[in-house]
Amino acid sequence: MPESLTTLLQNPLLRAVFTVVVALVVGLILRLLIVPFLRRLAGRTATDLDDAVVGKLNPGLFQTVFLLGVAFAVRGLINHPTVDHAVWSTAMTLVVFIWGRFLLDVGVIVMRHVSRQADRFTWIQARTLPLVQFVYKVLVISVMVYLVMNIWRLDLTTWLASAGVAGIAIGFAAKDTLANFISGIFILVDAPYKVGDYINIDGATRGEVTDIGMRSTRILTRDNIEVTLPNAVIGNAKIVNESSGPSPKMRVRIDVGVAYGSDVDRVKEILAGCTEGVPHVSSSPRPTVRFKALGESALEFQVRVYVEQPVYRGRVVDALNTRIYKALGEAGISIPYPQRDVHIRDWRMAADRVDGEGDISGDP
Repeated sequence: MPESLTTLLQNPLLRAVFTVVVALVVGLILRLLIVPFLRRLAGRTATDLDDAVVGKLNPGLFQTVFLLGVAFAVRGLINHPTVDHAVWSTAMTLVVFIWGRFLLDVGVIVMRHVSRQADRFTWIQARTLPLVQFVYKVLVISVMVYLVMNIWRLDLTTWLASAGVAGIAIGFAAKDTLANFISGIFILVDAPYKVGDYINIDGATRGEVTDIGMRSTRILTRDNIEVTLPNAVIGNAKIVNESSGPSPKMRVRIDVGVAYGSDVDRVKEILAGCTEGVPHVSSSPRPTVRFKALGESALEFQVRVYVEQPVYRGRVVDALNTRIYKALGEAGISIPYPQRDVHIRDWRMAADRVDGEGDISGDP
């Protein structure tokens, strides 16, 4: 080092400025040379995962080097043990926050990338992704808190004891929230449904699952209303997943009753024709017509079709009912409805009984 520069650095203020400038130059070198070099290397790979990681790495390197440079400059400028500890602890705390956030962001990116490759990685899939992300975030934040407490030389024993007592109190106060949280874990692991499925909860709430959280599940109904159900309620409810199975198709049944004396074969032919060309009705499996029963007042048939998606069930039911009613009417086949005939054995006997008991008004 030249003698003139050494002489200048004897001045604490100039030495502090020189330290900050060096840190700034090193940070710029990392940002303008090293990071672009890493980006070029990442660009040669087939995946875009490393590109995303390098993109998150860029600001962290510059901020870390600049913070450490400022911390060294201030410590050299103000030579006091208490101030040195405060400045250095503050700088290291900020560094922990910077790289903690980097780990959180990169972890989320990596887990999302892995969840899209369920055939290669079975330990994380789309349905378990929220749970894995939550556990990962808790671990990273816990490590960050531990490092910050060590940096500031805080007594961990006292804090852990206090946290234990506070945890018991919070557990009693937030038992419903904990129940929802635990139920959410079981829902994510057991996977009775996933985002995008059409489900029916206890026959009261039916719609598409839009979000599965740790506390609640959100369902968008056919009325375009979003319903939020606590996971504890869903955990104890009967869940019908209309989208589960080997395919998203679901079967729809239309019950039809025709009058006795109708030509059964003709009725089957008409009902089968009503299923042809109906939008959203699957051709495989083919629609079928079944003669179910000899009812009390009608011959009971059932039209069975498969709908391509559960969301189209209402439209298909409407179309089939309309076609069936019109087709049976055009064919002269009546659809019976409940009727009651009252038979009086002897109307004169009934009239004499009324006269003997007085008229309806109650006069003698």
